[in-house]
Amino acid sequence: MCDPTTMIKTKNTRRRRRLRVRKLRYKWQRNVHAIEESDSNELGHNGPSESNSDPLVLSENESISALDCGVYSEMSIIGRRKEMEDEVRVELGLTAINDEKYNFFAVYDGHGGAQVAQVCRERLHQIVAEEIVGWGEMDEAEWGKLMEKCFERMDDEVNRGAAAMKTVGSAVVAAVIGNEEVVVANCGDCRAVLGRDGIALPLSDDHKPGRTDELKRIESAGGRVINWNGYRVLGVLATSRSIGDEYLKPFVISKPEVTVTKRTDNDEFLILGSDGLWDVVSNEIACNIVRRCFGGKLKRLSLKVENDSHVAEAAAVLAELAVARGSKDNISVIVVDLRKPKRSSP
Repeated sequence: MCDPTTMIKTKNTRRRRRLRVRKLRYKWQRNVHAIEESDSNELGHNGPSESNSDPLVLSENESISALDCGVYSEMSIIGRRKEMEDEVRVELGLTAINDEKYNFFAVYDGHGGAQVAQVCRERLHQIVAEEIVGWGEMDEAEWGKLMEKCFERMDDEVNRGAAAMKTVGSAVVAAVIGNEEVVVANCGDCRAVLGRDGIALPLSDDHKPGRTDELKRIESAGGRVINWNGYRVLGVLATSRSIGDEYLKPFVISKPEVTVTKRTDNDEFLILGSDGLWDVVSNEIACNIVRRCFGGKLKRLSLKVENDSHVAEAAAVLAELAVARGSKDNISVIVVDLRKPKRSSP
């Protein structure tokens, strides 16, 4: 039998969570309305509307990760889910090519469990660092080959793991950022969006089973895409590419799509996020919010961060907005400041 004391504690914990999310919703209704006034063509027309149910937003220990080194911040919250399956990883100075240092940022969105996302968090950046050794200056094709090999190795390691992981997987979006370029490798339905000169520029394309080219690939391999609460591979998985998910191969593949974007003086920031963010917030609104945070015009309402830097505010505000707009998933976001220091005049 359950301990009555434990049951009471659980009920009290849930009650506190409901009160926190109601308070957050109430506060954000006013802020969202103000943003809608200036961005009426975008906000309010993306994803599902806010639900009246009581979501599970934060675990008892808050389930928040906010690390900031002045140029980036990360935020992860459990959202409405009972389990946290998202992971994030940041490695500054991961590697160097011809004396140019590269930083690594990644969001891992697990499904069926957190095991694969956790393994990816511990290993993918190490694999990238191992594979990049010996490479000289690389063009887009070479970056593509490199990242494809890294994801293939990561997938092989996962599939050689415990039997319990055969039905577990993770979407991945990873960015390797140097002084001259931003390399993004995407496998699944996480997303990378670049803020540049007032414009939202997507650097990845979600791998959804209903995407025309993905649907054709799956059917050519002998699989089926079934519309069961959204398009799903064999009626099961809502993403068409991932690390893991061995039981759905060869229909679900681990090959990433890779983009290489040359940096410019007009670059502002990069947003990496799980679909818990992007299902309810458009690229344009997300970028507008980050710009407002950078300009000191918008601040978080409830989530705790380790400092008050503009990147920490931006990551927290995006997570709060996703909750307020009814996101049904874990929410993870990384915001990277790409603005170059202004040179002082002589």
